[in-house]
Amino acid sequence: MTTLAITGATGALGRLVVADLLESGTAPDEVVAVVRNPAKAASLAEQGVTVREADYADPAALRTALEGVERLLLISGDAVGARVEQHTNVIEAARDAGVAHIVYTSILNADASSNPLVDEHIATEKVLAASGVAHTVLRNAWYSENYTTQLPQYLATGEILSATDDAPISAAARADFAAAAVGALRSAGAESRTFELGGPAFTLTELAEAITEATGTTVVHRVVSADELVATMTSDGQDATWPNIQARVDRSIAAGEMHTDSKALEELMGHAPTTITEVVRAAV
Repeated sequence: MTTLAITGATGALGRLVVADLLESGTAPDEVVAVVRNPAKAASLAEQGVTVREADYADPAALRTALEGVERLLLISGDAVGARVEQHTNVIEAARDAGVAHIVYTSILNADASSNPLVDEHIATEKVLAASGVAHTVLRNAWYSENYTTQLPQYLATGEILSATDDAPISAAARADFAAAAVGALRSAGAESRTFELGGPAFTLTELAEAITEATGTTVVHRVVSADELVATMTSDGQDATWPNIQARVDRSIAAGEMHTDSKALEELMGHAPTTITEVVRAAV
């Protein structure tokens, strides 16, 4: 029996990974859900999944939670600024607990990207490399849901505003990245690997066209400069911190850093990724 553990198992990606494992034949008693709040994992426990409580900031609890685990999916945390320390806690706990392989969710083109979120991922990849534990790095592109969750705003304003220069984006559905993580867990061995993962590329103009077709409401993509984007996003007096981050993200996209021709996502999933048109239709 191979015991697989998933950190952040009650999060949006973690739940999909657990569901995919169970639906595709992994026995519930071979799955360990590592969570901060076991109450949120009640439905997983009811299915026979082992639920263990541990916070990324608690090395001792992590060490206990990972006891007996052979392969671990470390889903990157959401505490921007504290993630390197937290991820290091998990990696060291996994090493000390005898975990044979760690799968980590990083970001697309991490070693050649200006994306403001990339530094913590690169630092985590270096910790993994120095850990002595075999590992798989899944460099995930954007979730398509990063855009479809903004549908109400797009429909209300009639536009998608960006400083991306309409460059292609290899986003994919969150469920596709979950399926790829399952594929990586199942195929993990003694070697260490890095995969660049992205779905069928689209531009924001193509996204706008897909929204228009699915809803009957005309939405267009309006390209602006980074300065114009920040000015527009702060015109109502809001703090400029997030708008400045968004502008840097968009310029990274404009530089082609959220695009890949890699077919690794499809190979790990075992089937074709979902297209942006399909994701938009499902969201609508």
